[in-house]
Amino acid sequence: MKTRGHEIFVALRPTNEWQARLDFVPPENILHVSLRNSLGVLSAQKIAEFIVENNIEIVHAHAARDYIPASLACRIAKTPKFVLTRHVLFPLKSFHRFALSNLSKAIAVSSAVEANLQKIFPKDKIALVSNGIDVEIWANANREMLRKEFRFKHNISFDIFVIGTIGELKILKGHKDFILAAQIITQKFPEARFVIVGRDNSFKQTLRRDLKNLVEASGLEDRFLWLEWVEETASFFSALDVFVSASHSESFGLAILEAMASGTAIVATETEGTKELFSENTGKIVSVKNPLKLAEAAIEFLEDKHSRKIYGENARKTARGNFTLEEMIAKTEKLYYSVLSVNKNKY
Repeated sequence: MKTRGHEIFVALRPTNEWQARLDFVPPENILHVSLRNSLGVLSAQKIAEFIVENNIEIVHAHAARDYIPASLACRIAKTPKFVLTRHVLFPLKSFHRFALSNLSKAIAVSSAVEANLQKIFPKDKIALVSNGIDVEIWANANREMLRKEFRFKHNISFDIFVIGTIGELKILKGHKDFILAAQIITQKFPEARFVIVGRDNSFKQTLRRDLKNLVEASGLEDRFLWLEWVEETASFFSALDVFVSASHSESFGLAILEAMASGTAIVATETEGTKELFSENTGKIVSVKNPLKLAEAAIEFLEDKHSRKIYGENARKTARGNFTLEEMIAKTEKLYYSVLSVNKNKY
């Protein structure tokens, strides 16, 4: 948005981990504010003062816990328009219909999220803007070089199959199913290696321990690589022969989209997010909570290099054609102009 000529302001928590990524925003345009509960009245007051001081026209909230404080800040400041984005499938509460009555637009990142929002807000207040990524990062990447770099760094042979998944460690992400599928895959390909990338965001943060215990009980501990974080995912996806998304529920699936952009063969469960992303021959879709089907689909790819290449290229084309960052930004900008009821040419 800044490169399109707009002035950007950011409100974030003092403990936020991502401020370093906002180095393009002047320090005076950043407000540090703590939201201690779902109402956040004091924080809303601070945000409202910041809005008035800087003549901010649009307030855009992304996390559910921020919706009400953002809405309240707009009411206090009186002039700005309030926009929210819903990134998940979990339904909003019925009271949000009244608590967020000053909403100008609710953005849904997928058709499934859009359907859920329609249960709370009028249809004319809802807009579908799919997530987008900078697909050129993957298009311009040297896949073979990145593949070798990742494998060398993590002591993985260049000539064995690697199957991986990425995403926060939560029950809904289906990591247990991924491990059970790995047990079946290793019966066919004993040398195969598996990579799980993700921070443990489970309740009490015990899921990683439980998953590792399951791997150990299977006798596969030397076949698994565990990583909490990968800064540049292009190298991770390039290192894989097959990417697996075993999620039980997915509103969109950014990890799947990145795998698509990288040209990686994909096996994914039949979630709403997968159906939003996949077209014919984009990847293999299997039923949710079915490790056997996950394994069978992955094995089909591992046995057929040509199939992996064809599906990978189809996935890359779909990502480049339908889910670019540029398209997402353009649609969001257009929505901003619409809620302000102004013509773009006035700016």
